[in-house]
Amino acid sequence: MRIDLHTHTTASDGTDAPAQLLAAAAHAGLDVVGVTDHDTVAGWTDAIATRPAGLTVLPGAEFSCFHTAPGGRRISMHVLGYLFDEHDPALQAEQRRLLRSRVERGRRMVENLVADGWPISWEQVQAMAGAGAVGRPHIGRVLVRAGAVADVSAAFRGPLSGRGKYYVPKQDTPVFEALRLIREAGGVSVFAHPLAHRRGPVVDDEVIAEMAAAGLSGIEVDHPDHDADDREHAARLARELDLIPTGSSDYHGANKPVRLGANLTDRDSYERLIAQPTARMPIAG
Repeated sequence: MRIDLHTHTTASDGTDAPAQLLAAAAHAGLDVVGVTDHDTVAGWTDAIATRPAGLTVLPGAEFSCFHTAPGGRRISMHVLGYLFDEHDPALQAEQRRLLRSRVERGRRMVENLVADGWPISWEQVQAMAGAGAVGRPHIGRVLVRAGAVADVSAAFRGPLSGRGKYYVPKQDTPVFEALRLIREAGGVSVFAHPLAHRRGPVVDDEVIAEMAAAGLSGIEVDHPDHDADDREHAARLARELDLIPTGSSDYHGANKPVRLGANLTDRDSYERLIAQPTARMPIAG
């Protein structure tokens, strides 16, 4: 089986509509695709309704989280939640809060850029995002369209860098709170790209052990932002902490040069993930 458990649509910061993602997944020869937009389940309905025969949809979301390390340093993290009850009141309330904060953060970043003469506007970014959750890739695409940067990757290395003066942090969920919300909504959780140092600071192994004790089900081992040493490290943690190892593309369409199925989850890991006692069933094609 070819299983890719981490993808994004236009419901957040991907460039493929849910139906386009499902068609692309079938064309790529996938058997299972996880639809995991940032902090929203808005793409689930269209993805499930348009799934091609033979393709299974694993509904999920990528939760924007943080952990405060000793000394007060705030570390950004992402947790993939799968097969939870999307109507759970507490989880819905937190996703609404996160989406509101994304809009406010995007607006403030655009204001910072405009104040320095970058040739974009908030209205252009809103139009680029459409009904999706506003994210930095939407700002990046507007910068590309304006001729201010060569591509979205260049925008992230330059004006949209998390270390730059235009950056505004998101109002994310404390990671242990996110694990609780996913668990109480009946879902299962996987720590996304835990060792992606190029994105910024990462938590240490002791925090991951605490997450496992708090109900974390899995850890993303094979990811485009993990090098060989990172993958070996994550695989060792999976063995030591009895976490389910997964692999994925983290596909964003044209926003990132990564193809569907670039990394995969093996069948045994997938079956362990969906066999968790609280999980709802995937949607088979």
